[in-house]
Amino acid sequence: MLKNSLLFVVVLLLSFALFMPSALAFPPGTPSKSTAQSQLNALTVKSESSMTGYSRDKFPHWIGQGNGCDTRQLVLQRDADSYSGSCTVTSGSWYSYYDGVTFTDPSDLDIDHVVPLAEAWRSGASSWTTQKRVDFANDLSGPQLIAVSASSNRSKGDQDPSTWQPPRSAAACGYSKWWISTKYKWGLSLQSSEKTALQSMLNSCVY
Repeated sequence: MLKNSLLFVVVLLLSFALFMPSALAFPPGTPSKSTAQSQLNALTVKSESSMTGYSRDKFPHWIGQGNGCDTRQLVLQRDADSYSGSCTVTSGSWYSYYDGVTFTDPSDLDIDHVVPLAEAWRSGASSWTTQKRVDFANDLSGPQLIAVSASSNRSKGDQDPSTWQPPRSAAACGYSKWWISTKYKWGLSLQSSEKTALQSMLNSCVY
């Protein structure tokens, strides 16, 4: 009986390995559920500031990262199951975490700022120095950047989780962790409705 049970588990794991994409495009620094909960509890809740003075140009992004690569190219490389070319990446295979679609042409992908630049501006970044905004917009050390389908990124725009969530329901957990972690790392505030939505999404996490 034990032998049969172990065999069933092995077969089940192999099945998952065969039918799931080899890379789930999880950015670095994804926190555990408990860590994300602590971070969410620590965030300041307040009304958003205005968009007065905002411009994407105030967040210089896709800067050079050495060896002829910019930030976009490094994220494409990191999030790919496989890819051809260096900088620039010419083809490959990418699983878009937001909508569960696989792509082979990098031109079909956007690099999403999990916390949009405009959202950051309204949440505290309007008072930052230009260098701090550069660091935020090109942050490769945390879960702020991810390669996803252009269509999902553009449907999101600059909305927070109270008005937009990934269309693939299973992505809610990871997305909430990334959003919370990014706001915590960069000292950004959040609205009450945003916090409520994030808590609901985080509750869906198993770990």
